Amino acid sequence: MELRLPRLHPAPWAGCSAGPREDAWAVRERRLLGKDARAAGAFGEVGRQDRGIRASAGLAAALAAMLWAFLPVTCSARAGTAGNTPAAAAAVAQGTRPVSVAAAGADAASTMARFQALLGSLKSASYDAKAQIVRQLATLGYPGTRRFLAQLLEENVYSREPDGRVFIASSLSDGYALIDPATGKPAGTVSEDDFNNDFDPVGINDQLRTVLQSVLAQFDLSSPDASVRLGAVQTLLQSFNDTSDDATSAAATTLLQARLRVEHNPGVRRAIRAGLALAALGSGSAQQRLQAIRQVGSSLNPDVYNRLVALTAASTEPDPRVRAAASRAIRSIDGWRAFYGGVQTLIFGLGLGAVLALAAIGLAITFGVMGVINMAHGELIMLGAYTAYVMQLLMPGHVGASVVLAVPAAFLVSGLCGVLIERCIVRFLYGRPLETLLATFGLSLVLQQLARDVFSPDNRPVSAPAWMMGSLQINDALSITYNRLVVLLFTLFVFAVLLFVMKYTRLGLQVRAVSQNRAMARAMGVRTQWVDSLAFGLGAGIAGVAGVALSQLTNVGPELGQSYIVDSFMVVVFGGVGSLWGTLIGGMLIGIVHMILEPYAGAVLGKVLVLIGVILFIQRRPRGLFPQRGRVVEG
Repeated sequence: MELRLPRLHPAPWAGCSAGPREDAWAVRERRLLGKDARAAGAFGEVGRQDRGIRASAGLAAALAAMLWAFLPVTCSARAGTAGNTPAAAAAVAQGTRPVSVAAAGADAASTMARFQALLGSLKSASYDAKAQIVRQLATLGYPGTRRFLAQLLEENVYSREPDGRVFIASSLSDGYALIDPATGKPAGTVSEDDFNNDFDPVGINDQLRTVLQSVLAQFDLSSPDASVRLGAVQTLLQSFNDTSDDATSAAATTLLQARLRVEHNPGVRRAIRAGLALAALGSGSAQQRLQAIRQVGSSLNPDVYNRLVALTAASTEPDPRVRAAASRAIRSIDGWRAFYGGVQTLIFGLGLGAVLALAAIGLAITFGVMGVINMAHGELIMLGAYTAYVMQLLMPGHVGASVVLAVPAAFLVSGLCGVLIERCIVRFLYGRPLETLLATFGLSLVLQQLARDVFSPDNRPVSAPAWMMGSLQINDALSITYNRLVVLLFTLFVFAVLLFVMKYTRLGLQVRAVSQNRAMARAMGVRTQWVDSLAFGLGAGIAGVAGVALSQLTNVGPELGQSYIVDSFMVVVFGGVGSLWGTLIGGMLIGIVHMILEPYAGAVLGKVLVLIGVILFIQRRPRGLFPQRGRVVEG
């Protein structure tokens, strides 16, 4: 049996060589195949006499062939990936990619030398020349360009007098640290006296600052983060104001047009279109300006609005058609601004109403079930806020987790405190509202002083997690802060949980029975004293949860609860004593009315007017918006 050897491939290094060498290996392979075949036949005769040798030889030949075939493929793939692709060939042909390691090193050295030469000419150049140098640096493609331009914008670039070298300087306690802008590596430190004697700042003016901001925006336009790209577009919009030169505006227009072709984010695309329309508003043709006005007629961008206002003046715009079109566009934009302003006022009112409702829900339970005027309810809110502060002290590196864990912790702390208040003080004062009011008011003073002794009288800030910072920007005229939005959603969540407890649990059934007819509930075997304690603890626990939410909106202090106790009672009475739906809707309505009145009457007078309105409403409907119903209540 003749053993056939597989076709031999060239040496592993052959795929990395030039074409003629590969042809030589192919010729040599063809010459060797005949000899190898004859040797293989002889080897097959011997192999028939010894099967073990034949099997071993066949296996060895197969493994050798596989290894011999794999190595050239790997090398050729590596070589093809590195430089034999069409894109790479085109790059080499255009001169944008080095054809060898030596050429790459030469290009890098040349770019670095050019970068250093441009930096060295900054000190003695005029501001117009500096602007040209900045633009040349932007097109140079050197890795450290953006870092250097950012430091130049912050006026941290200095020139050393003896040799004219440029450094980035940062202040230290005993001098200055120097950084070489070409390499980004530290270049030593100098004392303050030597720095003041040998170093001069590379000055910039407002026009150069605008150029720097535009150039930095060029770098940010290619960022993978959409918010960074949006910020870059908004920065480029400043290039179209009256103080910018034509070269800056033209460069910004070119960049925005190029970015619009590849941008996929809707918000960034809207901003780019607004920028291009803004550029068209300053064009020389009246027809082009009219077309641009039609494009930005509904834009809420403030830069577009300011440019349209400028076009309404005869000294700025000679064409009356353009002035009339600009006036119509301004009226349209003002209408949309008023609409979105009303929407934002409504949202702020809902946010304030959510805070009031959350602070009053717990009071609705205690006041509605037991008829107890708990003047210490604000201090229970304060305990919840301090619980959030303590949780952040215990978990300093986990702000978000500490806020989440503070919710059940505050419920337990304030709830247990509420149970103690009911068992130790309130249970002896049922049926005596004046004594209950005085006792709970004195307790509120005790809790305030206890907070001063433990945490000091100073306000304590509670850090907000990252997901509660910033705002949701819907458009240029409407934004919603995340902390208010989270508090609103949290209020609805707490309300839903409490509504479930009151409707579908045994505790909720007993609480509703006691609130409607205490004597009948006692006759049916309900332990009304324990229901009172648990209801008081439930209301106090919800007050503590409200304190956690308030800690994200304001500082935590001993007087935190006093700011909400009056509003809480007002919400409960306005919505209907003992009605959860009345508390929620009443808090929302009071918050919206207060935010509507505040721009015209001020914060204090607006609150007074709201209080007067609630009093007048109670005169007409003494039991509030959603009064309790039943035979005992009606009687």
